Formats: sequence, C-alpha cells, structure tokens
Amino acid sequence: MHAHTLLTFIPVALLLAFAPGPDNLGVLALGVSRGRRESLGFAIGCAAGCLNHTLLAALGISALIAASPLAFHMLQYSGAAYLTWMGIQALRSRGVSLNRPQPTGTDNGFKPYFRRGLIANAINPKVALFFLAFLPQFVVPGAWPAPLQILVLGLVFAVCSTLCFALIAIGANRIGAWLRGRERFALWLDRITGGLFIALGLKLAFSDLR
Repeated sequence: MHAHTLLTFIPVALLLAFAPGPDNLGVLALGVSRGRRESLGFAIGCAAGCLNHTLLAALGISALIAASPLAFHMLQYSGAAYLTWMGIQALRSRGVSLNRPQPTGTDNGFKPYFRRGLIANAINPKVALFFLAFLPQFVVPGAWPAPLQILVLGLVFAVCSTLCFALIAIGANRIGAWLRGRERFALWLDRITGGLFIALGLKLAFSDLR
C-alpha cells in the first residue's frame, strides 16, 4: 500500500466517524445518561464491531449477504430488534444518580456495554454495506492483495473510530456528570436515551436499504 493512500484515507475515516450515526449517537446518549465507563465500553465495542465488517468484506461474505434478500433482511431486523431492546432496558432503568449508589448485580460498567456496542455494530447491515462500498475505493491495484489491503484499511478505520468515539464519550460524560448529580434529571436522562435507541431501531427496521 502507498503512504499517500493512508494519508488520504485517515482524514476521511475520522470525518465519517464523527458524522452523526447510530454508533456515535449511542455513545453520546450513554455518556450523558450512564457515565464514562459505560459510554467508553459502548464506544470501543462499536469500533471493534468494525473489524467484523472488515473481515466479512475482505472474505466476500458481505457481498453474499447483500445479494441474498433473506439473509440481508434477517440481519436488518435482528439489528433493529437489538437496538430496540437496548432502548427498552434504558426505559426500565431507575436512572443513574451520583447521589445514589447503584444496586449490586446490575449490568453497569465497561464490559456489559462493550458487549452491547460490539453486537449492535456487528449485526447492523447498514455498516456491512458501508464497508463493502467504502473500503474497496482505497484499494491500490498491483500493490498488496486486495483482501489484505481491506483488512489494513478496516483496522485503521477501527482505530480512528475508537479515538472519535472516546472523545465523544468523555465530553458527554462531563455534561452528564453535572446532570446526574441532580436527582430529577437522572431518571429522564435514561428515558431520553431509551427513546433514542428505540427510534434508531425503528429507523433501521423500516429503512429501505436495498
């Protein structure tokens, strides 16, 4: 691969990572409503999910899924259902308050939200189609084998996404920390977050992606 290819790819990847979408909107909402660990976990999970789509694109599996209406719609509705489930979980929450200790045994913390971010990204067909269309544009003919170039580009994109999502999570947490310190705001933050995830799930379910 040529150095100028990466120098062109990285700014585009950073710009796309910051562009409003389900991943960074979810990171933003969780940073405000839940806290830094949860939002960072979700952020890094979403970025790690990019590696899944990179591998599928490199192996040609994403193309097969896109060519199969049944497989594509199954993935689409699974992703929509998972986002909606996350929204319902947030709606059922009692809210995170800095003045009230969290009950033991809850699924708060980095790992549970890393897992949620990973799954939410990995089963989103819109991301699969994006990687299938986006990464090959930066493949240089006659350089490394195309699948290997796609893997490298996907890894770089995942790193860029991690940096962007982490900045969003940290910034949102600072705003959320002030709001969560006020009892009456704490519950509504989760309600808003839940509504956002449900809206994203419904949008994915009823989107005509084909």
